[in-house]
Amino acid sequence: MTQDVERAAIALFDQFTHEGMDRRAFMAELTRIAGGSAAASLLLSGIAAGAAEPQVAATDSRIRTRELDLEVAPGRTYKTYQASPNRRAGNTSVVVVVHENRGLNDHIRDVARRLAVAGYGAVAPDFLSLSGGTPADEDRARTMIGQLDMAQTVTDGAAMITLLQSPQRGARRIGVTGFCWGGAMVHRLAVAAGPALSAAVSFYGPAPDPAEASRVSAPMLIHLAGRDERVNRTGVPWAEALRGGGKDVTLVNHPDVDHAFHNDTSAARYNREAAERAWAQTIDFFGRHLRRTA
Repeated sequence: MTQDVERAAIALFDQFTHEGMDRRAFMAELTRIAGGSAAASLLLSGIAAGAAEPQVAATDSRIRTRELDLEVAPGRTYKTYQASPNRRAGNTSVVVVVHENRGLNDHIRDVARRLAVAGYGAVAPDFLSLSGGTPADEDRARTMIGQLDMAQTVTDGAAMITLLQSPQRGARRIGVTGFCWGGAMVHRLAVAAGPALSAAVSFYGPAPDPAEASRVSAPMLIHLAGRDERVNRTGVPWAEALRGGGKDVTLVNHPDVDHAFHNDTSAARYNREAAERAWAQTIDFFGRHLRRTA
């Protein structure tokens, strides 16, 4: 497989997963690019996310995990996967982890556990909970994501942040991070959550209208992928608007990597060097903004 073929296939896959391309048309074009149906199937297996060994196992002795329902408003209850350090101090800061457009899956649970190893409580909500929960079929999950009432979903996400930050739960500092669709949610939650949110880290998420930047209170770290022109067309102006409005924002545009470069379940798009660098920057950012000094 040549690099040009892989690049064309990745661009096509992003069109399919993010722009509503019909699956039959996608497979027909992928078959043309690959030169045959067998080659197309092999190519797809490297691009699409699949099973991978977690970086932190659910049985890791350093952490503890549980599943818990959170009611953010009457009749609006979200299932969550939660991970926390096994030896936690009082008022442990919490990071909400927002999934991609495939819903809450094992990869996102692994990310939550990585945060627990780093010393944070992590809460990964399933934003498809009110539609029956994340299905095993990823195409179905993407369709369900596309059918969400986004204004209501953002309102619910902001209510979840406020709930987790409430005095009854220790008045902890709350951060949020998310990937792809979840990265877009991070931007919107930074607008909607106000001072209840203490830090926000977005990974390659499409950004809102720059006019909304004035409503952001939390410091933001924005990770972009150098080859991800679709997201960067909104991400760069958003960061510039935040900076122009005197907000605390750091933009990192990782060169020569694809959208979803942090997702280690996608062999063709995962870039270990960039992913590890971005994660280290993320943990450092949360350390500066979520750790209590007194």
